[in-house]
Amino acid sequence: MFNNIQEFYNMLPMIIIGAGILVSIVIEMYSRKSEELIAWFSVFIFIAAAIYSLLTVNSTSIILQGMLATGGNVNILYFIFNFGAAIVTLLSLDYIKKYGTYYGEYYILLQSSVLGMMFMAGAKDLFMIFLGLELMSICFYALAGINRKRLNANEASLKYFLLGAFATGFVVYGIALIFGTAQTTSIDLIVAKFQELSGNLLFIAGILLFVIGFSFKIAAFPFHMWVPDVYQGSATTIAGLFSTGGKAAAFSALIVTVGAIFSSTIGNLFEPYLIVISVFSMLIGSIVAIAQEDIKRMLAYSSISHAGYMIIGFAAGNSEGLAGIIFYLAAYTFMNLGAFGIIALIEGKDETNLSIKSYAGLSHRNPLLAALLSVFMFSLAGIPPFAGFFGKYYIFIAAIKAELTWLAILGVVSSAISVYFYLRIVVLMYFKDAEFEISLEKSNTGLFAVIVSALLVIALGVAPGSVINLISSFF
Repeated sequence: MFNNIQEFYNMLPMIIIGAGILVSIVIEMYSRKSEELIAWFSVFIFIAAAIYSLLTVNSTSIILQGMLATGGNVNILYFIFNFGAAIVTLLSLDYIKKYGTYYGEYYILLQSSVLGMMFMAGAKDLFMIFLGLELMSICFYALAGINRKRLNANEASLKYFLLGAFATGFVVYGIALIFGTAQTTSIDLIVAKFQELSGNLLFIAGILLFVIGFSFKIAAFPFHMWVPDVYQGSATTIAGLFSTGGKAAAFSALIVTVGAIFSSTIGNLFEPYLIVISVFSMLIGSIVAIAQEDIKRMLAYSSISHAGYMIIGFAAGNSEGLAGIIFYLAAYTFMNLGAFGIIALIEGKDETNLSIKSYAGLSHRNPLLAALLSVFMFSLAGIPPFAGFFGKYYIFIAAIKAELTWLAILGVVSSAISVYFYLRIVVLMYFKDAEFEISLEKSNTGLFAVIVSALLVIALGVAPGSVINLISSFF
């Protein structure tokens, strides 16, 4: 299984999470305080896996008979998944009591979904991607409806399951066509034979179906219809996980497959398709978000527009575009988790305080939360010097290098539109008086998680060059 002990160490982040799931199941079976014990144990294993991934980022290898890659950008993605999941866990400690889902299974599903994400990021074979996708998706369907007493949660779970299963069908059919024509599911072999396979219509159809299946998962137009309802109906912390970890995992699967193919000598055959879904995702996400009164629905449409920006990196079809996507995923994960974290802190029992008007006068009631939310809104809007600005900057530069300057300009236009609905919240917090009083429940762990997210957003904005150089060095 392992040719040497170094390969075992390279795979350790996945082993930590896998062993953590087994230990959590034992704790859940035998401890009466399992909910609290598993929560802190989850934080520990997520942070351990995240830190170890960064420490071994230069130890690249391909293990399990060419099925799994470790090190390099795979480890950077591992860090994003695990550190993001640690923040979600800290946010959940007090939130799930308020939401009515105080179960130990909640954290076991969270751990299992992260393991699925890691399979997708490190995959060197199409079946590894499918295995990771199914593991992550099944956990997500359960997490969306974990509070079965709420009709909204049931609706969110059922919609996510039905449309997710539909999307998985596209992925499986795509893999079947690719295997039928290429005679292999190894991504490296497919890339090596891509020149001769590109003339085969069935192979191209297989790749297209594969990309369409993942277009659902990344919430790109026209496969975005499930996003607002699922985000609104799910627990706020879980909606944060869907919009960050889930999206990052789906993009990582596209990077290891489609990104590898597009950066080959044949050129980007799917550029027209990618340009169309990018343009419509950016514009529809930004324009429809303006009309939203519920803050979770607003962030759901915002998520669609951000998917559009990242698809520009694939349309560019160069290494700068792929590096830009990974940087953008890191920035987006922490700024969006921070925004959802503050919503979770402000949200009352029975899903109150979720309208945008609830944020009026927040600067007087809680200056710290208002300041933190402003940082996340500025970053999501792409205002310097925060991480969101540099995420868009690297993507647009990649588009310009690929002679897609007009697409970069459309991205800037969409970003300018989005400034309205992000800054609307800042204006409400600082320049409007509250129409009604809301009581904020104290959560030290939740506040700590939000502060950590804000610090990471600022750090990525202060030193983006060193991060993008690290990511670029592995392409």
